[in-house]
This record gives sequence, structure tokens and C-alpha cells, in this order.
Amino acid sequence: MIAFTKILSERRISTAFFLSALTIGAYAGPVEIVAHRGASFDAPENTLAAVQLGWKQGADAVEVDVMLSRDGRIVVIHDQDTKRVSGVAGKVREKSFAELRRLDVGAWKGERWRGERIPTLGQVLATIPEGKRMFVELKTGPEIVTALKQAVTASRKKAAQIAIISFSYEACAESKKALPDHKVYYLSGFKNDSPKIKTLVDQAQAAGLDGLDVDGRKLTESGAGKAMKAAGLEFHVYTIDEVPLAKRLITEGVDGLTTNRPQWLREQLQK
Repeated sequence: MIAFTKILSERRISTAFFLSALTIGAYAGPVEIVAHRGASFDAPENTLAAVQLGWKQGADAVEVDVMLSRDGRIVVIHDQDTKRVSGVAGKVREKSFAELRRLDVGAWKGERWRGERIPTLGQVLATIPEGKRMFVELKTGPEIVTALKQAVTASRKKAAQIAIISFSYEACAESKKALPDHKVYYLSGFKNDSPKIKTLVDQAQAAGLDGLDVDGRKLTESGAGKAMKAAGLEFHVYTIDEVPLAKRLITEGVDGLTTNRPQWLREQLQK
């Protein structure tokens, strides 16, 4: 009787371990964890420090925002104006690269980050480790694509390591034409004038894009994930910092979660 009880107990432990492993695999295995603007919860967004911290925290990919300076350099910054991250007002497109590089974009996050500068796209692409990739969000229209192709080619990174994303449909379409071997995803924030999922799917297919990257916090259409998958498109979401929402999206078949807290989110999903 004692031996039978011991065997039963061991089987229960094994079953519990197996189910736990399935859960961890479902949440942390095939789902890509993408660091939003780098590890931006802990470090100043879109800086080399944030990008490097994203890799250190185990992100599968890092997302950065890019636009053009006045002299045609691709710089890594989210806002059209430098005020929020540097304290100095000025349109990015109206400043030369040299002028932008003089700005401190780290001090606002804390004294330890003082001295962080606006990096170039080439600088952040150079940090991509083997087996990881970077999502490059174009904050402009298609006018950036020529410079984008030059920077991507100069990086010597594999095509699988650099994906392009944008809210501009024209920028996505032109990027796919210029860089056909690279994944390109169409962004949508589901604002009042945003297209429904079916329209987004149709547009992505028409331009030969690889998937959609949508605001997971506002994704309310039922069957959205199934519609994307049925069309052969990847299903990515941003910016997910809530565990229950991340779990729900995973059950709906999401391929990637963009988050400000890559290490924390992965740890929470593995619990």
C-alpha cells in the first residue's frame, strides 16, 4: 500500500510538472518578446543604452523608431520634436545630424543615463546578436526607403534579423519592394478612422507584406487572429505590459508581443 501511494504521488508530480512545462512553452516558447524602444521601462527609450539593455534582458527582438534628419541621416527617435526626451524643442527634420547629436536624450530618465545621445540606425543595427532581430519602425512616409536600404545593406546583417514596420501603408509597400527578403509588417492603432481587420488583411496581402502589428490593448474584433493566420499573415501586437492581456492574446495565436518590460513579462508568463 505504501509503495502504491508513493508511485501515485510520483505520477501526480510528473503530471503536474508536464502541465507546467506545457504552460511555460505556450506562453514563452513560440511567442516572440520584443523590447519596445529597447528596454524602455528601465532605460531612456531609443538610445543605445536601452537597446543593449533589451538584449541583456533576453528580448528576442528590439523595436526602434527612425526618421530623417535635415541632411538625410536616419536617426533613432520617436517624436517629431526633440522636446520630450531632450528638453530642447526642435523638429527632427529641421535639424542636422550634428545638431541632433549634441542633445542629451538620457538625463530625463535619470542621472545615470546622462550623456546618452540620439543614435543612427546603423549604430543600433550593429548591436543585433546572432539569432535575434530588430523591428525598425519608420516614422515617415516612403521618402526614407532609399536611405533605409543603404543602412540595412551596410549593416551586413541577415535579412531575417531586420524587420520593417510602419503606420504608413505607402512606406510599408515601398520597403517591401526595396527589401523583398525582409519581413515587413503594417501597423495599426485602431483609432476612429482606422480600417477594420479585414481591410488591413486585404491591404497587407495586396502589397505582399508579411503580417500586421496592431495595438493589442485595443484589439476588440473577434476572430482577428484567425483572420490574419487564414490569410497567411503573421500576427504581432504592441505595447503589452499586462500579464492577463498577454495571456489572452497568446491564446488568440499572436506571434509576437512588444513590451516595455521584456524580462519582467517573460518571467511573469513563465510563472
